[in-house]
Parts: sequence; C-alpha cells; structure tokens
Amino acid sequence: MPEPDIRSKQYTADLSATRRRPVSTEVEAVRDLVVEDVETGFCGAVIRVEKMPGGPTVTLEDRLGKHRVFPLGPGFWIDGRPVTLIAPKTSQSPATPQRTASGSIAVPKARARVARAGRIYVEGRHDAELVEKVWGDDLRVEGVVVEYLEGVDDLAAIVDGFRPGPDARLGVLVDHLVPGTKEARIVEAAMRSAYAEHLLVVGHPYIDVWEAVKPAAVGIQAWPRVPHGRPWKEGVCEALGWPVNTPAAWKRILRSVRDFRDLEPELLGRVEELIDFVTSPGA
Repeated sequence: MPEPDIRSKQYTADLSATRRRPVSTEVEAVRDLVVEDVETGFCGAVIRVEKMPGGPTVTLEDRLGKHRVFPLGPGFWIDGRPVTLIAPKTSQSPATPQRTASGSIAVPKARARVARAGRIYVEGRHDAELVEKVWGDDLRVEGVVVEYLEGVDDLAAIVDGFRPGPDARLGVLVDHLVPGTKEARIVEAAMRSAYAEHLLVVGHPYIDVWEAVKPAAVGIQAWPRVPHGRPWKEGVCEALGWPVNTPAAWKRILRSVRDFRDLEPELLGRVEELIDFVTSPGA
C-alpha cells in the first residue's frame, strides 16, 4: 500500500525574514530614566553614568533602593522596546538662561560672597542639607550661612546669645510649627526677646523635614501615618518596607530631590521668606 503523500509546511530559509526583532534605538542615560536590563530583568532608574577603565557604566536604582552597575550600551528595555543607552550629551550653548535648583536665574561664574553677619538657623542636619541642595547656589551668591541647632528647645537663649541687630539679622526655620504645639510655645517665648525686631521665626507644618519632600519625588503614594509614641522616622521606614536605618533612608530621600519642584510649597515659601529677611537692605 503506497504511503500517503505528507507534505511539510514551506518556510523561508531565513525565519527573520518574516519576523524580525525590533530595532534598538539610542537613548541618553539621563538621571531618573527607568530602564530594564534584558539579561537579568533588573529594573531601575538611572542615577549616574561613569567612565571606568573597562568602559562607561550606568548605575540603576530599583524601587527598594538597591543599586546595580551595568555596561553602558545595548541590552536594555524601555516600555517593552529595546534601547541602547548612551552617555548624556552636554549642551554647549544653552538656548535659555540656566537656573539654580531653587528656580532662580543662575549667575555665571559667580564667586561666593563674603559671609554676612546674619544667619539662618534650622533645626537639624537634614534640614540644613535639604536647604543647601536646593538653595545652596543662591545662598553663596548672597553670602548667607545656614547652621543647624539640633533642636529648638533652647531657642530663646540662642536668640539672646546671637543678639540679632540691623546688620546681623537672624532667621529661624522650625519643624512642625502649628498652633497649640510645643514648638509654637517655644517660638512665642523667643519672639518676646529684646531682639525680636531683627528676628524672624517661621515654620512648616510637617513633623519632620522628610515630609516636606513630595511623595511622588521619593516614589511613594504618601508619607505614612506613624502611631503616637513611635519614633517617627523609624515608623516611616517600617511602613514603607525600608530598612530601619534613618541615615540611609535620608540619603535616599535627599537623592530624590532634584530642585524646588520636588518640595512642598509650605517649605518653599518659608525658606524664601527667611532669605529675603536676612538679605534685605540694611541687613
């Protein structure tokens, strides 16, 4: 009995002729660009590009704060399409005036002014580091020094010790300054100083300056509520699933701040007010 005539399907010699892979496009590895490494599946935001002996690399940070370093080049995905990461290009002739992180027009090649006698005091190191990151360029041009106090419990004595005057105004930024709080009573006592005419104390409503950073900038929906009696920063770390390591958490938060747009208006307005007060004519 003759065997049935079984014919195989006809394929072209080159399968890629009917189904080609998407073409990889070049994309600048700018900060905060989110990409996925094809080989490992690691997904994260670009935090830096570096020249290394073995070639340029790109460092990614995932949503848990973990860092991985990859060779700059092909092998990445963005929204499901292949890309080749290249080093960011620097503009040789900006079309618009450059601005500082605070939004002010930058003064090209400006030298730091000799420090004024006046000062701006903030509560803690984190406050000072945040102010420096956003307003640092402006403060150096104006000659304003920011110092941190490690708390404001002794604010009245600090003011009397500083002895602000017409040529040495003092501005103070206080955390969690809302009616009826301990902080409000401390500020009221300080403003009864004999030097109150040359003193400005302002504050924001947040428990800590961490909250003055917009949640979206940090990659979270909202700052969590921490039960009363629990250390706030530790409670925040636990609620967000971060390691309970407040210095590391703060570095993560501070790194997420690019400019004034990542801060809440309640902090922006108060810092600008203090700078204006300390640098006003006659100060």
